[in-house]
Amino acid sequence: MEKVILFGPEIYLLFIIFILFVQSLAKSTKVNWLPYATFLGIFISIFSFKFNGVLFLGTYKIDFLSQFFKFLTYLGLTLCVLNSLKNKTLSQEIRAEYYLFMGLSSLGLLFLSSAVEIFTIYIALELTSYSLYVLVPLRNQDPRAVEGAVKYMFYGALATALGLYGVSYILASKHTTYLAILLQESWKWSEAGLAILGLGMFLLSFLYKLSLFPFHFWSPDLYEGSSNETATFAATMPKLGAMVVLIRLAALSPDFNLKLALGIMAALSMTFGNLLALVQRDVKRLLGYSTIAHAGFIILGLVAGTKLGLGAAAFYSFAYLVMNLAAFWVITLLSQKGENITLEDLKGLAQREPFLAFVLAAASFGLAGIPPTVGFSGKFFLLTSAWGHGFNWLVIIAALNTALAIFYYLNLVRLAYTKEPEEKRLDISLNSRLVACLLGVAIVFFGLIPQNLLSFLIKAVNQLTP
Repeated sequence: MEKVILFGPEIYLLFIIFILFVQSLAKSTKVNWLPYATFLGIFISIFSFKFNGVLFLGTYKIDFLSQFFKFLTYLGLTLCVLNSLKNKTLSQEIRAEYYLFMGLSSLGLLFLSSAVEIFTIYIALELTSYSLYVLVPLRNQDPRAVEGAVKYMFYGALATALGLYGVSYILASKHTTYLAILLQESWKWSEAGLAILGLGMFLLSFLYKLSLFPFHFWSPDLYEGSSNETATFAATMPKLGAMVVLIRLAALSPDFNLKLALGIMAALSMTFGNLLALVQRDVKRLLGYSTIAHAGFIILGLVAGTKLGLGAAAFYSFAYLVMNLAAFWVITLLSQKGENITLEDLKGLAQREPFLAFVLAAASFGLAGIPPTVGFSGKFFLLTSAWGHGFNWLVIIAALNTALAIFYYLNLVRLAYTKEPEEKRLDISLNSRLVACLLGVAIVFFGLIPQNLLSFLIKAVNQLTP
């Protein structure tokens, strides 16, 4: 019975997926029950924090870190489901299938949160990825969605193949795929060059999910081509799975040369993403390039390798989820017919919808790293964790890129608050406004009081090493 409780969040989501599967066979389109079901999953994941243990012959670990990311997965899934209930670009006949694959992708994220054996991690990653490949093109036969899906699948297949090839190197050198044993091994280039090469190749699978340069090419096209609702899911949820695995792998303390390579990619990612975001007119495409820049920031905590660095990376995963959900929530509500939103569509938003303008401002300030938002706290923790650990140059580049990002993020706020509206007032439900405001308040609240969450996450990463 205890093992069933340990696996509770996964079993519950499997139950939801089964119901959606039955509905898809029955051609039922009634999915209004789903937000309530996923919302209950949030409480199940919170309840699971009190448990810890190991399942499936040591391949699956229940600890604070895994349960925190499962909580984030249920939180993100609930908001993504709410966001897509009125998806105007999705045929009614395939709504059950749409949520079925969204649930399967989220199930893969739950597995990634607890997987502590490399082949288990690989299988969980594939479950997440293949489900998302199906979701992306579901936009009323829009050719842009198909283009984005093809690019995502092509680059994903390449990253997956390289990752699996890397696993073979690790297995050949270390004779094990269990992270608990690998943590006790030496990861110096002079002693384990083949294993470090394999680890680097395996990391590529997750750097691709994170949209880190130069594995970013799919990101802007996917965001622009997919529906606003699907883009919300794709822009936020897969990053959680990538981050929890990268945090566990960073605890291996790999050779400095591998960290240096990651640091260089992080610097290029921040600079490239911010420079291209400056010239975008499509808001989703802008956020796609900003994602590339944020991936570079998250790497700061990983290359530092300290408890503060790994805890800060986990903290920023939460911050990134909330800020991007808020930004995409506003985009979806502004898109009355499911069309893509441009910068011109933001003009006069404060006069048309003051609540949405506040949430957009909170999300923009947070993504730019302006106090008192959770984005500022997250970036501050990441910068301080990397300083003094051989990456001062990367901290300076990150600080300069923060200043660069302010230009295009504050431009969103400028358009919303200083321009005259070009369209009439929007028809938005009270519930949608309430969720938007809660996201905006969360961005500010955890920016003002971040220490408790950071302390909890540092305690969680302390469990990674014996």
